[in-house]
Amino acid sequence: MTRKEYNIAVKEFSGRLYGYALRYLKSAEDADDIVQDVFEKLWKNRKKIEVEKAKAWLFTCAHNALINLIKKNSRMSYTENNTSKDTAECHSREMEMKEVIEKSLAMLPPVQKSIVLLRDLEGYNYKEIGDMLELSEAQVKVYLFRARNKIKKQLNDLTVLI
Repeated sequence: MTRKEYNIAVKEFSGRLYGYALRYLKSAEDADDIVQDVFEKLWKNRKKIEVEKAKAWLFTCAHNALINLIKKNSRMSYTENNTSKDTAECHSREMEMKEVIEKSLAMLPPVQKSIVLLRDLEGYNYKEIGDMLELSEAQVKVYLFRARNKIKKQLNDLTVLI
């Protein structure tokens, strides 16, 4: 990958990577850090990465960085007990539908959450998602089906309570 190809990749994919990270993390600062780190890694590995595979490589790298950051943050906040607060918020009648869906997404395993975000919010097809997350198309479909069912169940459970 040449400097020009790298610059094209930055221009073409930085916005989508940022949007993906922001939806996943809900923090603009963390999303900025992830995108910057991913492009730094791309620059360091530019001689090893084919231009045609840069998009998949970037999203795979971003996905892995998101998972690592979530794990790090969960270890750091393990001692804080926010479960009763979160539960009360979930059952509040005043909660907007967007917040309910975001909470449902947050409860998904990381791979399922990534697939839902990439498919339903970013509009990628199954093959592209599979390439990014190093999964087969069939695995992507199964994970997406399971994730959507979990979200539906959580939403149904909430509507029963209201």
